[in-house]
Amino acid sequence: MKVALVYNVKAEASLHTALTIGQEQISTNRTYLSPSFGLTSSGISHSHRVEVPEHAEDFYAEWDTMETVNAVKLALEERHDVAMVEANEHACQKLLEIRPDFAFNISEGLYGISREAQIPALLEMLRIPYLGSDPLTLSLCLEKSRTKEILFYHRLRTAQFTVINSMEAIRGAEVSFPAIVKPLHEGSSKGIYNSSVVRSTEELLEAVQLTMVRHGQPALVEDYLPGREFTVAVLGNGDKVRLLPIIELKFDALPAGANSIYSYEAKWIWDTVDNPLDIYECPARLGSSPKEEIEILCRDAYRVMSCRDWARIDIRLDSKGRPNILEINPLPGILPRKEDNSCFPKAARTVGMSYNELINTVLDIALERCGIYATTNRPRAVEVV
Repeated sequence: MKVALVYNVKAEASLHTALTIGQEQISTNRTYLSPSFGLTSSGISHSHRVEVPEHAEDFYAEWDTMETVNAVKLALEERHDVAMVEANEHACQKLLEIRPDFAFNISEGLYGISREAQIPALLEMLRIPYLGSDPLTLSLCLEKSRTKEILFYHRLRTAQFTVINSMEAIRGAEVSFPAIVKPLHEGSSKGIYNSSVVRSTEELLEAVQLTMVRHGQPALVEDYLPGREFTVAVLGNGDKVRLLPIIELKFDALPAGANSIYSYEAKWIWDTVDNPLDIYECPARLGSSPKEEIEILCRDAYRVMSCRDWARIDIRLDSKGRPNILEINPLPGILPRKEDNSCFPKAARTVGMSYNELINTVLDIALERCGIYATTNRPRAVEVV
């Protein structure tokens, strides 16, 4: 079978300049002079300055490295002919030329709220079956407030929140401290910094302004949940949905004084291949009751968001020990090396599933959903919960 591997690949070199975020040094190359947003006794003043990059250092964070793209390609080539299609403005013509039987889509896109949905929408227009969720689910899951509204409607627990569309709107916003500030539609911890946990109005102003200036989008402000954090890899469709072992994030592995969140610094700066953080525990140490509660919540969220084939769901406990959904990622990261600390492959390895088996298993799941059955030999089946 001819499979098109559709991908985005980041440049190997990262941008290096200097952006001050709270007390953290990140990267930049120009200065933005804010017209307001400092605090005085009477409210908002006109003295605050934020330095921002032309393109922030996390601009391409969601894209894959060539190492990951090649690892997926090699896995697929165990059973199929693979054609490479970069998800850029030439993708449509390339797909028309190739005419693949199926598309293994791992592209994240770059611009706009719909960026993760752009290639799937194109594939639907060309009537090429593909891996993963449909354009609507991809867009809804990227726009965090829409995800949370759907979860609230279905009575699935998630933190209380507000969306701030302008700095002036902060004055009327109902925010309980501590809170956490995030870009409204980003993934891969983009825009979530150690300084994103805020405990005062002044810190809230700085974090919201930083989000708006650096990412050009509204800020999502959520109640900060103080409990343990987990991530759950989900595979399958319908009554065949399966969960891989739950992973816990161990925040005591972070540098001293860091907030207990999986920030951009934790994911991309402090945790490196050469010096990996011992931040994950898989399977998580959970009693049968909390484990079951997390699994039920993940299954329900996967269902109500109409996820397909695979997704990763992030969970955090509130002050009463109850699981809340942080985020649903229908395009999970799949870095190939064990040292990369990529959660989906890590959970798969825990049940004896190699990287290549994971890639071909999710492909089998998607092919079955589409009514396509490969005739080549399949890797051994691996039992998951």
